[in-house]
Amino acid sequence: MPAPTLSASIVTFQTETQLFARALASLAAGIDVARRAGELSEACLVIIDNGPPETRRDVAGAMAAWPASAGPFEILAGHGNVGYGRANNLAIERVHSDFHLIMNPDVELEPSALVEALAAARAHPEVGMLAPAVYGDDGHLQYLCKRYPSVWVLFLRGFAPAMLRRRFARAIEHYEMRDVIADRFVPSVPLASGCFMLARTALLARVGGFDPRFFMYFEDYDLSLRVGREAQVAYVPRARILHHGGEASRKGWRHVAWFVRSAWRFFARHGWKLA
Repeated sequence: MPAPTLSASIVTFQTETQLFARALASLAAGIDVARRAGELSEACLVIIDNGPPETRRDVAGAMAAWPASAGPFEILAGHGNVGYGRANNLAIERVHSDFHLIMNPDVELEPSALVEALAAARAHPEVGMLAPAVYGDDGHLQYLCKRYPSVWVLFLRGFAPAMLRRRFARAIEHYEMRDVIADRFVPSVPLASGCFMLARTALLARVGGFDPRFFMYFEDYDLSLRVGREAQVAYVPRARILHHGGEASRKGWRHVAWFVRSAWRFFARHGWKLA
């Protein structure tokens, strides 16, 4: 059987140029490792720039970190800030690959991340989407695979003072799947993070990609649940990435408003859980 093909999409919006360049370089390195291991043949990249015209030069400048040997790329721009999910859909609708990688411009892949994820997909055909082990700048594991949330636990984790979070730490830890997310393969997790999702492209197309009604936040949870109805969503600890992102509450009131609005839409669609 020939090695699979890969497409990848990265959405940018006034992205810090050096961080984006590091993300691109790490993806290119991961593609090279996967090819040499026989887990990947062709690859291509789609950049969807949601930013204003004055930042396009920065995006183009960062592309110097993408070597031609990694595969062709294209930049989609001029459509405005259409949101994270809708922007990724612009790429998903135009690619023809076996696997599609959705990743943030603020992540860096370890060189073996792709080869480990692709090998896991080959070994587990029942898996439709894979999530990696994610580490923060402090070197600690980030628990980004989740169980179905409640309104209460979202408030605790995102907005409650530290004293209240400590008091209800067990509820937060259960939501973050800390009892199972460690150094072993987990064949079925309810929710995966959109900072890195490796999915079978045909499956993404079949479920319709992201729901464009989610402008920002919860579009990845919604997609996880819809994918999970047709295939497993798996955690692959040997696929490791570094994530430089932050929580909505640390990004200002506009992000808090987007978070609350998207949470409402998520629960209205999939079912309310208060506590």
